Amino acid sequence: MNQKPNQLINETSPYLLQHADNPVNWYPWGEEAFAKAKSEDKPVFLSIGYSTCHWCHVMAHESFEDEEVAEILNRHFVAIKVDKEERPDIDSIYMSVCQAFTGSGGWPTSIFMTPMQKPFYAGTYFPKHSQYGRVGFIDLLKTIAEKWTTNKAELIESAEAVVKHLDGAQKYKMDLSESILSAAFAQFDVMYDERFGGFGKAPKFPTPHNLMFLLDYYERFKDEQALSMVEKTLTQMYKGGIFDHIGFGFSRYSTDAYYLVPHFEKMLYDNALLIMAYTKAFMVTKRDFYQKVAKQIAQYVIRELTDVSGAFYSAQDADSDGIEGKYYVFSDKELLELLGKEKGEAFNEYYGITAQGNFEGANIPNLLHHDKLEEKYEKERDKVFEYRQTRTKLHLDDKILTSWNSMMIAAFAMMYRVFGDSTYLEIAEKACRFIERSLCEKDKVFVSYRNGKRSNEGFLDDYAWYGFALMQLYEATLDKQYLKRAIQFCKKAVDDFYDVENSGFFLYGKQNEQLIMKPKDTYDGAIPSGNSVMAYNLVKLMQMTENERLTKLVKDQLEFMAGAAEDYPASHSFYLSALSNYIYPPAHLVCVLSSSVDKEYLKGRIPLGTNLIVLEKESSEYKLLNGKATFYLCKNFSCLAPSNQLDEVLRV
Repeated sequence: MNQKPNQLINETSPYLLQHADNPVNWYPWGEEAFAKAKSEDKPVFLSIGYSTCHWCHVMAHESFEDEEVAEILNRHFVAIKVDKEERPDIDSIYMSVCQAFTGSGGWPTSIFMTPMQKPFYAGTYFPKHSQYGRVGFIDLLKTIAEKWTTNKAELIESAEAVVKHLDGAQKYKMDLSESILSAAFAQFDVMYDERFGGFGKAPKFPTPHNLMFLLDYYERFKDEQALSMVEKTLTQMYKGGIFDHIGFGFSRYSTDAYYLVPHFEKMLYDNALLIMAYTKAFMVTKRDFYQKVAKQIAQYVIRELTDVSGAFYSAQDADSDGIEGKYYVFSDKELLELLGKEKGEAFNEYYGITAQGNFEGANIPNLLHHDKLEEKYEKERDKVFEYRQTRTKLHLDDKILTSWNSMMIAAFAMMYRVFGDSTYLEIAEKACRFIERSLCEKDKVFVSYRNGKRSNEGFLDDYAWYGFALMQLYEATLDKQYLKRAIQFCKKAVDDFYDVENSGFFLYGKQNEQLIMKPKDTYDGAIPSGNSVMAYNLVKLMQMTENERLTKLVKDQLEFMAGAAEDYPASHSFYLSALSNYIYPPAHLVCVLSSSVDKEYLKGRIPLGTNLIVLEKESSEYKLLNGKATFYLCKNFSCLAPSNQLDEVLRV
């Protein structure tokens, strides 16, 4: 191991700092690294990952901490490390490269490229030595180093062809039609796993925005199958091991079709989006089960992912002591000793904990064998949680990301509106104040914050999600400052990221580093794309502010996304929710206040999905009725007579 740290030692990213003591002479992405590659005529090895990534840890231990590998890398390459969460622009470009080369992607992403940042070979995890038909990292390094020396022109030509192929950004638009909504529903219906819930085969990701689209679809068209798919999936996810039954919160995805064995890392964004999905499911069905799950996720986030400043941390690791899932699993004897024979046996039976185990000889607590869910063994569960904390620790990625924090702010604001608990609103507002104080500068946002330092200027996702969060806070508080800031940041996103010629938003803008390609992400994967979120925001702003100047921009963005979604609409579900709101405008409620007391009365009483306009005083168009707070509701393309009775209006 090197006696002195490499070039990553001055970074703030937990992921980069994990590699600061590697014998590999890592550089952060930047001019210094590429200048070195050019001057020494060396290819660049780019490794992209994040701090809670299990296979990133494996490759680091096998190769990047290894002197033999480091010697080859340092002699023949310039090695660069990137945290995908701090640089989604770099991650997006080179992930598309990896997918083009291999047909799939993932992390760690391993890219070989020229000093001009143009890739000629890509993959994900490579073992140190070749085995089981998989090329070893050492063999790969030697082969590429030799080829760079003997036939560099071929590699450069290959790199130019890759960039040219991938830079064919989508330029076509499609006319808007409601048929794309039914086409997406049909695709979900075909993929739906009736037995175990979810869609497709293993691995199964939560993708809560798919479930929220289906809830929207059910509300619009009263299709019982849409609701059935959502309810089965939300129930099975909770029953499985993907949900942490001891400490709460969801893991990133299930490795099997049953939701039993998770990939154990917990991400802030998953838990934010899942809070939204369970909260919306409660609003639609009024089933207390969904409220319970949403509140348990929130309890986990408050306890383990919330900084004293009010901001939210990014993730908890899958590994403890180098072993994936060690923190989360138990033997049956372990819990019998902890809880005593009688309570221990009952607890083990309830949570499916057996002598043979369900995960590498140990047990992941789960409720998959129960048809009926009950609240049982809470005291014992708390005791097991306290015991679990003493056995081993999880690595925490304490980086604070603007986009992910914005999702959680929106989730807590929604919880306040649906469940009526002001604690959730206080949490959302405190986190928002942190972003305004530490991650904003007038109408500019930054990507991340850690140890008193903020990183580079924000990307599309940062502006889109923060605008989304601010609109949720406006609807929760009726404070017009939130709406004003939402408009400000959406305008900034349009000014800096929008493609005026072809429509759609670029991932990075004028103020960001200019890379070899300018992607427009449209696919709603684990997280909805910035283009989908901007489509949603713009539709909502147009409807809430009645700003006709937004009409063309909204239509252009929706048509651009329709073109992107044409082949597979189900993979653009958040966009489809925006389109649905455009084609079938939600209830539009204008509240004319007679005093400040009226505003307090209204807070938290307006249902999710309602477009809300609050007037502090009457106007020529919206008059007070009987000198009292007056409510004007338009719904299903017709407007009702003004009323002083909010409850009466909302029942329509």
